[in-house]
Amino acid sequence: MNLPNSITLARICCVPFFLWILGSTRFHGSHGEQELLAAGVFLLASATDGVDGYLARRNHQVTTLGMLLSPLADKLLVAAAYISLVQFAPALVPAWIAVLIVGREFLVTGLCSVATQEKMDLRVRDIRKFKILTQIISVVCVLMAHAWKIWPVGGMLLPGSSIATVTIWIMLAVSLLSAFAYFRAFWQEVPVKNPSRPAPLPFVVKRPKDKNIRTS
Repeated sequence: MNLPNSITLARICCVPFFLWILGSTRFHGSHGEQELLAAGVFLLASATDGVDGYLARRNHQVTTLGMLLSPLADKLLVAAAYISLVQFAPALVPAWIAVLIVGREFLVTGLCSVATQEKMDLRVRDIRKFKILTQIISVVCVLMAHAWKIWPVGGMLLPGSSIATVTIWIMLAVSLLSAFAYFRAFWQEVPVKNPSRPAPLPFVVKRPKDKNIRTS
């Protein structure tokens, strides 16, 4: 077990710890102790995303196990965060948003697995980084808004709940846009890697014995 894979496993181990903090009454307090601790664990786990990959490439320690565990750890962390926030802060995170985000994560993961098997380069890293950043900000903002409705910043009083709601909507838009970018890159790469692959079949296929069936 090399260092990059150990970091990835540590990120996975943060998931049950994060869920335990939000689900336990041990950390309840009037000063936001529970929310601060959960936000700290989530930020620590999120900070390791990219570190394991960077160390693996720098030290020539890229392994099949690491390529499998790293995206899995990312999806588990995101899914755990939004699913738990539906129960922890339902007024800020509706269930349908969590369903869209979790579904998007696993759908894109499956698409990337197919692309890797077909040796395709989807090249959407920039929007992926921005998507991860918006997810981190939205989770932290929801936790802080749950603890403090009003945020005193620089002599001003900011509406924490409204800011958290805005970050959730921005995160949702960026996540769906990045999913579109992945699928668009995938379909653009298909004819390049497989120029002889036949075109997709229509929804209705006309068989030799069928008559009067439109295929368009």
